[in-house]
Amino acid sequence: MAEVLLFHHVQGLTPGVIALADRWRAAGHAVLTPDLFGGATFPTVDDGMAFMRGDDHPDFDSLADAAAAGMPDGVVYAGISFGVLQAQRLAQTRPGAGGAVLMESCLPVTGEWAIGPWPDGVPVQVHGMDADPIFAGEGDLDAARELVASADDGELFLYPGGMHLFEDESLPTFDAAATDLLTERVLALLARI
Repeated sequence: MAEVLLFHHVQGLTPGVIALADRWRAAGHAVLTPDLFGGATFPTVDDGMAFMRGDDHPDFDSLADAAAAGMPDGVVYAGISFGVLQAQRLAQTRPGAGGAVLMESCLPVTGEWAIGPWPDGVPVQVHGMDADPIFAGEGDLDAARELVASADDGELFLYPGGMHLFEDESLPTFDAAATDLLTERVLALLARI
């Protein structure tokens, strides 16, 4: 059984994020879903981005650090889009990470926005749609290729399509077939941690 800390996307901790966590729980894994938005959810990505960039937004790093503080060594950090910012940061900077699952976003491991190199021995999966204008069109796919190439155990999985937040069944962008395949691949990673 793996312990997973799954960070939600920019529309908040939606029922679809909970449903994804439940899929992983059904396979026997302990999955925590911290709510970095304090219960707020947003109908669109743009609304969520406005909240995230607003002057009165919470300190997301502090909230994520608090959620990770009680986690044991070997925890797998996972994030969806906006949540990747926290999952990747924690996997790269908090000692004892067991792995990472980065969905629909990826930070570079070199250059201006880089946190630093990927830690030795920490497996990572990156998932995204090949024609997603955010993931494929804004540089995340390039960052994912660089990260996976630098990791001891890195995998990049591309799914056909142009939807963002495809794994959230509560949103109109949901893709059931892609989510089933993503779940199968994530569970394979969790089974070997």
